[in-house]
Amino acid sequence: MKQAPTGFPKDFLWGGAIAANQAEGAWDVDGKGPSIADIEILPEVYSRKQIVGFKHTKEDIEQALADKEGYYPRRSAIDFYHTYKEDLALMKEMGFKCFRTSFNWTRIYPNGDEETPNEAGLKFYDDLIDEMLKNGIEPVMTVSHYEMPVALALKNGFLDAACIDHFVKYCVTLFERYKGKVKYWILLNQINCLGGWGEFSSLGLLEGYSKNDVYQALHNQFVACAKATKAAHEISSDLQIGMMLGDDTRYPATCKPEDVFAATRCNQMNLYFYSDVLCQGEYPGYAIRFFHDNNISFDITEEDLKLLKENTVDFLSFSYYFTKVTSANPDASEDNPYLEKSIWGWAIDPLGFRNSLNHYWDRYHLPMFIAENGLGALDEVVDGKVHDDYRIAYLKGNIAAMKEAIKDGVEVFGYASWGPIDIISCSQGEMSKRYGYIYVDIDDRGNGTGKRLRKDSFYWYQNVIKTNGEEL
Repeated sequence: MKQAPTGFPKDFLWGGAIAANQAEGAWDVDGKGPSIADIEILPEVYSRKQIVGFKHTKEDIEQALADKEGYYPRRSAIDFYHTYKEDLALMKEMGFKCFRTSFNWTRIYPNGDEETPNEAGLKFYDDLIDEMLKNGIEPVMTVSHYEMPVALALKNGFLDAACIDHFVKYCVTLFERYKGKVKYWILLNQINCLGGWGEFSSLGLLEGYSKNDVYQALHNQFVACAKATKAAHEISSDLQIGMMLGDDTRYPATCKPEDVFAATRCNQMNLYFYSDVLCQGEYPGYAIRFFHDNNISFDITEEDLKLLKENTVDFLSFSYYFTKVTSANPDASEDNPYLEKSIWGWAIDPLGFRNSLNHYWDRYHLPMFIAENGLGALDEVVDGKVHDDYRIAYLKGNIAAMKEAIKDGVEVFGYASWGPIDIISCSQGEMSKRYGYIYVDIDDRGNGTGKRLRKDSFYWYQNVIKTNGEEL
């Protein structure tokens, strides 16, 4: 019997994660086309729990693209496009072993369907990746993180089967360009998020879609991922392809069997369905029954099923922020009375992180990479310092839980905390919802000096990495 792990592997990839659309800015320079993120406005009035959505009609989209005066937070973001060297130097100072970011699809293919890529966009990522490597930081690259070209979204995105080939062509361009430099790839960010964001925004961006359309578009995403995985492995056996979930595991509200099963079914269809298809290569029985019971039908060919079975991913990645509660009563609260919450209502549950890690490992026995984990909070600068002990407490609890999961036998090879530098919030479109170890002097209207400032958590995480997680 082999000895149980006692802590993090010596080559563990400590780091952080951002998305191109939430950080880069420079939304219309060097040949870049508009992505779905570039048309998201910041509401003049919003509550702390409000979710910002993308525009929903073609007229809105056309108006947003023509609007040069309104404030669209991601169009400028934190100007990472021009400050990446400075920002990566700060991450090197913390000791980062890896950095996860995304390519912005529209920097490479401005409309998504061009015959040849935009060389200026590729050159930016040449320089960015080379700078990571120069600083001893392993690139973990997401192919698309809510950055679908508007032109493709207006053609129904992945509901249009032609989008499969556009996406695969985009992937192949990147795989061939960066083989030998980028080993770890995540194809689509949080593929299970169907609420109108990201690659699925073509089904939330425009109105009038049916459930059949949603699952047809999702199936086309699965096929696109399988084709991209196949292409990657043909280009180089060194390329490691991962799929990513947005984890929000549900607990049963009570030990009533009806509540327990409601949580089981919710976790199946909101989480495991996606990873079952891409990690195990087939549609699970519970999903097939769900489609039957809900009169959902879409086109699947035998060729599709063969492709999925033969081209499963190499690793599983997921984001983890919170858990929720589910009941057989559809009107019951999703809040957990045993857990504290952030000001945005997100339950703080480090043991839930360990629980998820164990569940995924037991189900797939695939190596795992934590693609996101963090706490959004309202930070205050006092005398040139940010004392974010609340963030340290949150991360300390989650990293300790991850360590226990590794001791349970779960194979985790890296951890990228979300937003190591303050960026535009995805869910609220705010700058004031901050996650970073590095404060950026920009407010919700884009005003400020852009100056970077090390928070207390900067030095804490620096020591976590230095001690390989022994000192939390």
